[in-house]
Amino acid sequence: MSYPDLIHSLSLIVGDDAVLTGEPAASYCKDWRGRYTGDALAVVFPSNTGQVAEVVKLCAAQQVGIVPQGGNTSLCGASVPLPLVRQIVLNLSRMNRICAIDAINYTMTVEAGCKLAAVYEAAEGINRLFPLGLTAIAPHCEIGGNLSTNAGGIGVLRYGSARNLVLGLEVVLPDGRIWNGLRSLRKDNTGYDLKQLFIGAEGTLGIITAAVLKLFPRPQTTCTACVAIASPEVAVRLLAYLRSACGPALSAFEIMSRNCLDLVFKHIENTQEPFKKPYEWYLLIKMDDVPQIEVRNALLGFGDEILAVGLACDARQAELWWNLRKNISEAQKREGVSIKHDIAVPVSRIADFIAGANIALRDRFTGIRIVAFGHMGDGNVHYNVSMQDASVNTDFIAQHENEVNHIVYGVVRKLNGSISAEHGLGQLKRTTIRDYKDPLELEMMRTIKQAFDPEGLMNPGKVI
Repeated sequence: MSYPDLIHSLSLIVGDDAVLTGEPAASYCKDWRGRYTGDALAVVFPSNTGQVAEVVKLCAAQQVGIVPQGGNTSLCGASVPLPLVRQIVLNLSRMNRICAIDAINYTMTVEAGCKLAAVYEAAEGINRLFPLGLTAIAPHCEIGGNLSTNAGGIGVLRYGSARNLVLGLEVVLPDGRIWNGLRSLRKDNTGYDLKQLFIGAEGTLGIITAAVLKLFPRPQTTCTACVAIASPEVAVRLLAYLRSACGPALSAFEIMSRNCLDLVFKHIENTQEPFKKPYEWYLLIKMDDVPQIEVRNALLGFGDEILAVGLACDARQAELWWNLRKNISEAQKREGVSIKHDIAVPVSRIADFIAGANIALRDRFTGIRIVAFGHMGDGNVHYNVSMQDASVNTDFIAQHENEVNHIVYGVVRKLNGSISAEHGLGQLKRTTIRDYKDPLELEMMRTIKQAFDPEGLMNPGKVI
């Protein structure tokens, strides 16, 4: 089939206005950070699952690769086509309906293109909570992408990552068949849990078109604490103490280094120091359905290693603190390119990771800036490296990115961690993972990929 015939056939399935080519398609072929750019024969916008299935069947017959895409907020290039590959981008943003809400069963059924912010709003409308804590990008990211990358966020400590928040899926398989697994059961012990194969697979096994999501009771009260400490070692002990003292009330425990806040204050308007003087490390701690006095008493009970503390049950004050955390990535983007790491280690070893990586990098490179922050409650640290002097940063990254990665990932390996905690592999870490994952695990992954997608047309060049 010729290129004009392919475009014509796609238009017959989804409509002329739902197929973009040439310059109008270009913005869908690059990521929001500007790191990845690729080529697509077309960008296609189906309106329902049936259209997705027909597009997939057409592409399978013509040996055309398919790159599933939602809000395109991936940080690893998973939703961007590769250069010089025969492929289309299949953007699901038009499939944005909330199909059903069951307040009694605490579930919501949504299409893959539904914005995360819209899910928040719909849940709030029935006095329920969907706790996937990605508030900084919630207006942009979409549920299909959240699930395909097994997104994490600030609520994982209490509610788990995306795969813990799904009861059922609808998926279009690589041959165009539709698997309807939209069950809303909390117990179903009838064989393999197939939905988990697609969650976190980054579109390499099939295309998630709809999902049944778990909802939770909305907290009646929320208290946020901003805490200054001297080191991550203190943070590790404080987290263990609070989990023992407060149990499931503890829903978020985020760590930020001084460098993080310096960048936020430099680049983000209407931000300010949380305390009268600066400190080296800060924690944002969120507790639900606990009186403020109990939170204060719990923190005071930890002792004098807490250098400063502020408490907010008022949403406006809490939001001022959370905005510091939410804007770290944006501030870094404005500062320039950095070498980013999204790692996980056992929670008890977070301080060991930060200290070990800091020492190794500073011994090797002079003048580097390390920006460390993240979801300490679940062992996930975002650890980003650049040069303090912007004039030499581009050359530093071009020359030393692989070496920096090798140093950081070497520390991760020693601590039995992972080189990708919540962002996935995409095209960024597709080859790197081979050096850090057990060969048998990689063999099993390839076997699953071969079973579902023997022609390799689902998101080619990603994950494995």
